[in-house]
Amino acid sequence: MNPSLKLAHYVVNTNKITEMRDWYCTVLNAEVVFENEMMCFITYDDEHHRLAFITPPGGVAEKPLNSAGLMHTAFTFPHLRALLDHYSYLKSLGITPQVPVQHGPTTSLYYRDPDGAFAELQVDNFATAQEATDFMHTQAYADDPLGPVFDPQLMLDLLDEGVPEQTLATRAWATSGSSMPHPLALFRAI
Repeated sequence: MNPSLKLAHYVVNTNKITEMRDWYCTVLNAEVVFENEMMCFITYDDEHHRLAFITPPGGVAEKPLNSAGLMHTAFTFPHLRALLDHYSYLKSLGITPQVPVQHGPTTSLYYRDPDGAFAELQVDNFATAQEATDFMHTQAYADDPLGPVFDPQLMLDLLDEGVPEQTLATRAWATSGSSMPHPLALFRAI
């Protein structure tokens, strides 16, 4: 491991710079730091740019969903309330998660961007990365590494009613009384 190495940014080839810019600026509460007719750089934190969208000369070929390549990027919120408040905000704009999954190490909401890739908005469920790694070494995780799908609106409603975050951020809560499909079915269906 190299703890001094950090992910700086990623760049997406796209024919939809405007749509991608607008979508990611909305979903990540990001701002444009540079833009011209061929490229756009955005950031949501203190990094000079975290994402860039490029249309190379001649454009790019559209790829079918679920083809080889980047499946998703993930962005972490500091706690469950922040994630669910952002979910509510995006929902008010008509942006809804396609696959909400209680992975165990994270509570995750997967959204499709304008090019069809997933953007995962998540919260870590363990106090430390080591605790999450330890959970990933358990038989329970090996038996179901994706985890159950959950209803994010129900989770938000229960959080608003006073159910503790620690209760809601568990696989046990996600599976209690749930008839939701397995996440693989949702990922394949979209």
